Amino acid sequence: MRRSGSTRGSGRTFRTVAAGVACGAALAALTAVPAQAHEPERRAPRWELKDSGTPEVRFRGLSAVSRHTAWLAGTQGTVLRTTDGGATWRNVSPPGAAELQFRDIEAFDGRRAVVLAIGEGEASRVYRTEDGGATWTESFRNTDARAFYDCMTFFDRRHGLAMSDPVEGRFRILSTSDGGRSWKVLPSEGMPAALDGEAGFAAGGQCLVSSGPKDVWLATGGAARARVLHSADRGLTWTAADTSIPAGDPARGVFALAFRDRTHGLAVGGDYRPDQASPQAAARTGDGGHSWSPAGTPPPAYRSGAAWLPHSRTAALAVGPTGTDLTTDGGCTWRSVDTGSYDTVDCTPDLGCWAAGEKGRVARLEG
Repeated sequence: MRRSGSTRGSGRTFRTVAAGVACGAALAALTAVPAQAHEPERRAPRWELKDSGTPEVRFRGLSAVSRHTAWLAGTQGTVLRTTDGGATWRNVSPPGAAELQFRDIEAFDGRRAVVLAIGEGEASRVYRTEDGGATWTESFRNTDARAFYDCMTFFDRRHGLAMSDPVEGRFRILSTSDGGRSWKVLPSEGMPAALDGEAGFAAGGQCLVSSGPKDVWLATGGAARARVLHSADRGLTWTAADTSIPAGDPARGVFALAFRDRTHGLAVGGDYRPDQASPQAAARTGDGGHSWSPAGTPPPAYRSGAAWLPHSRTAALAVGPTGTDLTTDGGCTWRSVDTGSYDTVDCTPDLGCWAAGEKGRVARLEG
């Protein structure tokens, strides 16, 4: 499963001055450490492409279980699974789903997974498998024409949430307490009002992420301000905070979040149109999303996925159609390490990091 504070006041703006001091201090500490003559030179991590055998599919859904096992979900109702590190992929797509667009998948292990199809009305659906994709059960079909589900996340093997773009002025939250076998819409009273034009981006399955047993964050864009909403009680009540990532257009905002614990998080995004620049495409938080600081050196372009590297307090990856960027100072500065196109990224405790994207592209991080 991708998993990635106390409830605080809503609408807090990012702290640019504090961000500059924090990032500056971090950079000074890094550059003040002299290199040792005997210290081996570290190689930058690199993606090793794996042949998915599906060049016609774009994979925006990815759930890494380990270095050996991963699930992919994409266009044409496609779900793939590998259990041998990407050497071979098995097509385990739900039958009759060829017209659906799968944008998020959350796997508990090599046999159990939940996949989300996005779209208006009944196009938004959830399927669940308990036998590695040999059979699937449709556990939710949206019947409200106003709803459009974008992402989902699980806190553990039983409790999870899915989110829809605003309905009647508030983001709609779907909840499960039985591992995705059944779902219910949560009350909307604890959700702040959505801004005019505000929505989520179903770009890489990371617009809704969780960390720990109860904390969850929701990324937004499309409105005058790009915000991150936070709940500390599994989606019952929420607060909202502005980020430094530019918005003000339906194509701009926060596209992905990654939290390494309930306090430290990253946000990436920008403008997904290839002919538009994406300045300030990354931000970070050290207080659970209460406030967000812009990166001192952000990724050079729009990014749709992010993940913390396993067992690191400061290193993370961001991916997008124009490449992969690496931070080693907790999101203060980012540098390009690859130019391949990826939409989403996910890492596991056994040092397994995977990325997926257009034209059937899937890769595992090496080095």
